[in-house]
Amino acid sequence: MNNKTIEDYHFYGAENAVFKDSYGLTPIDYYDLLNDIWCEYTCAPRMREKWNKDNKTVGQCSITAFLMQDLFGGDVYGIDIGGGSYHCFNVVNGIKFDLTSEQFNKKLDYDNAVIQDRNIHFKKHEKKERYEYLKEKLLSRITNMK
Repeated sequence: MNNKTIEDYHFYGAENAVFKDSYGLTPIDYYDLLNDIWCEYTCAPRMREKWNKDNKTVGQCSITAFLMQDLFGGDVYGIDIGGGSYHCFNVVNGIKFDLTSEQFNKKLDYDNAVIQDRNIHFKKHEKKERYEYLKEKLLSRITNMK
């Protein structure tokens, strides 16, 4: 989709995120597409003061992970980051990837994660709305690529 190499991507699992979905796109392709969509609105409200154009993945984890689950299947897992919060990432056919890992200044422990339930996450109306917005924008970009 672009002229970047795998070394240009710094999200967790990028080196293994080369499998394709039904659109023929990889998680790396989606990272590039989402990089132009993630915004302050799609950021979790409690984290918006930390969001900026140099750190677009802040507060985007759960909506992004569930969107990737829609596209690739697999499961969404969460890493306990304290205060009752979980950082979400994807596992597809045993391959772990986290499109929003760059928001952290530390290495996360992806081995001690617990499965996440979208029904629980989307009980928060604002989160469901942010997810729907992100999904609509992403699918529009995919449609316009063809």
